[in-house]
Amino acid sequence: MEPHLSKPLIGLTTYRNLSEQGYPRFSVSEAYTSSIISAGACPVMIPLGLPGESVNELLDYLDGVLFTGGGDIAPTLYGQYDHPLIDGIDPDRDSVEIALIEQAIHSGLPLMGICRGLQIINVALGGDLYVDILEQHPLALKHQYYPDYPREYLAHEVSIEKTGMLAKVFPGARVPVNSLHHQGVRNLAPGLKPAAFAPDGIIEAFELPGHPFGLAVQWHPENLQEHKTMRDLFCLFVEASMNQQEGT
Repeated sequence: MEPHLSKPLIGLTTYRNLSEQGYPRFSVSEAYTSSIISAGACPVMIPLGLPGESVNELLDYLDGVLFTGGGDIAPTLYGQYDHPLIDGIDPDRDSVEIALIEQAIHSGLPLMGICRGLQIINVALGGDLYVDILEQHPLALKHQYYPDYPREYLAHEVSIEKTGMLAKVFPGARVPVNSLHHQGVRNLAPGLKPAAFAPDGIIEAFELPGHPFGLAVQWHPENLQEHKTMRDLFCLFVEASMNQQEGT
């Protein structure tokens, strides 16, 4: 008999790094896990290196997937070129996350993306990115404030689209957010709907209409948990995952 879990299981994508002793390991920021736990779900780390059939089997046990932040995506995946500021590419992570996105959408599994998570969802579905916003966007604002500023530093405002799900969380039309990225959405993938914009026009959030729950944001709400609205973002995702768990 399979054990009954009262809380939904949320898979969190991971990244590779080394321990203090030099041993390779998979990691995820505690800010993500604590945000998911506070919203009422159980986080589960998803290791890299999973073959395709294992991705499918793993998703059978999950009620949602959170695509976390991290290093840059290989530019060859979206028809762009290498750049001196590109950092942290992991082809294995790219391939595992793209497989997770495709299967999650096929299965109707709730998904949420944060920063890199937003970017990999867009790339997986046929969109592309600015390799470097400041170089390729002539009117761009500064978007990379870390490590010069704390991760929770509110760098700029975003304009929330009135008809999207973000309007359920943020009562105002403009919301101050942190900003820790040098890349961003250039062309949005077919089927995605913009949900928020930076003052320079860069897409800061999008939704996946027709999917049980599909939301991605370019900022880092996990580092802004002192703000109720940022906590509510995770609650919205977990609520959708609970519905998935209950089969509603």
